[in-house]
Amino acid sequence: MLDISLIVLSAGESSRFKAKTKKQWLRSGNNPLWLNITNSLASCYAFKDVIVAGSAEELAYMYKFCDYKIIKGGTTRQNSLANALQYIQSEYVLVSDAARCTVPGSLTLRLLEEAKSADIIVPYLPVTDTVTYENNTINRDKVKLIQTPQLSKTQVLKAALSKESEFTDESSAINAYGGSVKYILGDIRAEKLTLVHSKNNPLSLLSPPASAVFTGIGFDAHAYEEGKTMYLGGVKIEDNYGFKAHSDGDALIHALIDALLGAAGAGDIGEWFPDTDMKYKDMDSTKLLESIVLFLTRVGFEIVHCDITVIAQKPKISPFKQAMSKKLAHILGISPIHINIKATTTENMGFTGREEGIAVQAAATLRYYDWTTDENINC
Repeated sequence: MLDISLIVLSAGESSRFKAKTKKQWLRSGNNPLWLNITNSLASCYAFKDVIVAGSAEELAYMYKFCDYKIIKGGTTRQNSLANALQYIQSEYVLVSDAARCTVPGSLTLRLLEEAKSADIIVPYLPVTDTVTYENNTINRDKVKLIQTPQLSKTQVLKAALSKESEFTDESSAINAYGGSVKYILGDIRAEKLTLVHSKNNPLSLLSPPASAVFTGIGFDAHAYEEGKTMYLGGVKIEDNYGFKAHSDGDALIHALIDALLGAAGAGDIGEWFPDTDMKYKDMDSTKLLESIVLFLTRVGFEIVHCDITVIAQKPKISPFKQAMSKKLAHILGISPIHINIKATTTENMGFTGREEGIAVQAAATLRYYDWTTDENINC
C-alpha cells in the first residue's frame, strides 16, 4: 500500500462566488461542503493523515465538525498548501480544493493507480470549443483544463514550492521546478464551484441543505454604575448611570450574541470577546454583534427570529422597545417583526428588584442558508 496523505484546501474567501455564504460552507444535508468533499476523498483510501486548511477566523468552529487535523490556511492557496505540507511526512500527498465539492471516487482511484509514473499526476479536461489567445486561434487539442485532486511526490512538491514564485496549482509548480508531470483524463463532475453560472454547476449534484431549525438561549446580567451612559439593544437609555462592564455592558446584545452562538453551536461570547483583551475595553456592543452576524452568514446560517426578555426594576424599557427592534433588525438583516422584546420586573426581589442591576434572557432561531432558492447561484 502506498504511503499517502490527503490535504483539502478550504481557506479561500470565495471572492468570485456571488452568495453571502462562503462556498465551502454551503450545506448539503447538515454537512458543509468542505466536510462533504473531505469525507468523500478520505473514504477512497487509507490515508496516513487527512489535513484540512481553513480560515483563521473559522478554525475553532471547524474543529467541532470532525476529527481531521484542521490547520490555519494562508492568504493565498499556495500559502495554505505550504502550511499544510509542514505536517506531511508521507511519500505522496493528494491535494484537492474544497471548491471541487463533487469529485467522484473513480477519479481519485485512477490518480492513485498512476502514483509511481511521474512526480505529479494531474487530471484534466479537454477543450471542445474554439480557443483564441490575443486574437489568434490556437490548437485546442494542445489546451488542457486542469483539475484537482493532484497526486504529488511530497518531497518534490515541497521543493517546488520553496521557490518565491506564485503558482495556481501543484502541477505548475512542479513543472517549473523541472519535475515530471503525467496528465490523465479528468471528470466533468470535478468542476470547480467558482463561476456559479457554469453549465456544469456542481451544486446540481448535491443534496439541498437540511430543513432543520436551531435554537439557542443566552443570558447576561450587569450591575449598575453611576457616571456612565447606558446602552441597551444598541439604544441610548440613560445618561446618569450605565453598566459595570469591560465593554459598554449592553446586556441585551450580550445575551443575544450568546443565543445566536448557541444556535450555531459556536461557543459563547466569552470565547469570542474575552474581558481580558483590552481591545474590547468600552467596545460598542453593536460592533460585537455585527461581527457575529457576519460569521454566521459566512458559515451558512440565516437568522430567523429572536425573543428577548429584559428583567429590571429600572429603567423603564417600554419607551425604547421599538427603537431597539429597529436597531437590531438592521444589524441582523431581518424584519423588526421577527425581533420580540419584552420587559418584566422581579417585584422588588433579588438584585434586579433592589435596583442593583439588570438581567436579560434571549432566544434565537437559525436555519441553514438555502442555496437552492438563490437565483444568483441557480441560473
